[in-house]
Amino acid sequence: CSSLAIGTTTGYRLFSLSSVEQLDQVHESNEIPDVYIVERLFSSSLVVVVSHAKPQQMNVYHFKKGTEICNYSYSTKILSIRLNRQRLVVCLEESIYIHNIKDMKLLKTIMDTPPNTTGLCPPPINHANSYLAYPGSATSGPPPLYDGNTLKAACTIPAHDGPLAALAFNSTGSKLASASEKGTVIRVFSIPGGQKLYEFRRGMKSPPHSSGGDKYVNISSLVFSMDSQFLCASSNTETVHIFKLEHLTDSRPEEPPTWSGYMGKMFQAATNYLPAQVSGMMSQDRAFATVRLNISGQRNICALSTIQKLPRLLVTTSDGHLYIYNLDPQDGGECVLIKNHSLLGSGKMEENKENDLQPPVPQSYAATVARQSTVPSTSTMPGYSEDGGALRAPPIPEHEFATGPVCLDDENAPPPVSI
Repeated sequence: CSSLAIGTTTGYRLFSLSSVEQLDQVHESNEIPDVYIVERLFSSSLVVVVSHAKPQQMNVYHFKKGTEICNYSYSTKILSIRLNRQRLVVCLEESIYIHNIKDMKLLKTIMDTPPNTTGLCPPPINHANSYLAYPGSATSGPPPLYDGNTLKAACTIPAHDGPLAALAFNSTGSKLASASEKGTVIRVFSIPGGQKLYEFRRGMKSPPHSSGGDKYVNISSLVFSMDSQFLCASSNTETVHIFKLEHLTDSRPEEPPTWSGYMGKMFQAATNYLPAQVSGMMSQDRAFATVRLNISGQRNICALSTIQKLPRLLVTTSDGHLYIYNLDPQDGGECVLIKNHSLLGSGKMEENKENDLQPPVPQSYAATVARQSTVPSTSTMPGYSEDGGALRAPPIPEHEFATGPVCLDDENAPPPVSI
């Protein structure tokens, strides 16, 4: 979540997300028109591009030097490309290709997968846990879990009865979130065990221009925060939901003997005697925080990131705008819009039109932190950790890529290769 890549009718653009006020354009290319896939390897010089002109061809570039590293062609249209510092995954409708990102060698082809029309096949960003998940069936069935490091099947996840609409790993690859095409239930599972950890409901509201009683919601984006404390879901409706991943345990401080506290304990005890289906419904969590977009019916992508040491929600819409919101990690609630950037103009930011985009909100934590001259440390924000305290795999420095054909340093860029 440190940079943003967009494909346009004229090429693609890369932006840095290090500041709220200023959107820095890192790179712009107009060599390939009608780009519909553009993936950058974190903040490195490697970028993968696919265009509508050649939808079966993947082009890998060293964009800082302006050279093509290699290109691969496939039998059918490329639906998605995902990559971390260990693997590059290309997803077609009925097959998945796994490449070693250090030399682009094809390591494994998973053939005859169930029809996957949206290209669902996310790997975690942590290359130590390079699992892949993809739909197990076009109509229903648990998604298979595949180990991208050992190149072996791991297990299946009992996610949903209906077709899958979204899958997402957390940053360490220890959790997998899933949502069905109905868009009402979101589940989180442990990896690789497959135990269900959380279940959230995002409500049933008809998307705009839907016909009849169709209440299905198309979830277009499902993403964890880097510290795995929050899960964000956006759809074709105007509401973005943020859920908090927490379990109430007996280790918390003893509550004062109030009537509400007593009734809460009685209710919790009562659920132990109810049928599993009923008690599960009673313990469902609602959204911890929400955003009301000023648009609906458009595809959008969301991210939960840390910018200038504060947690932010980023929403990028298909009409070419980036909206940045403050997220209160303590109390949640309605997130406050603090900046609106145009991605299709000259690269300069648009003036914030907060009053035109959403109704005025009262002053709150989320509204005031963005206006402070000095940014508070994360220690003053309970419930939020900038690095998450998670054990991550050791990073691979960019210069180590020079050991193979794929070099990301400017001095020893490899000659172009076509495969």
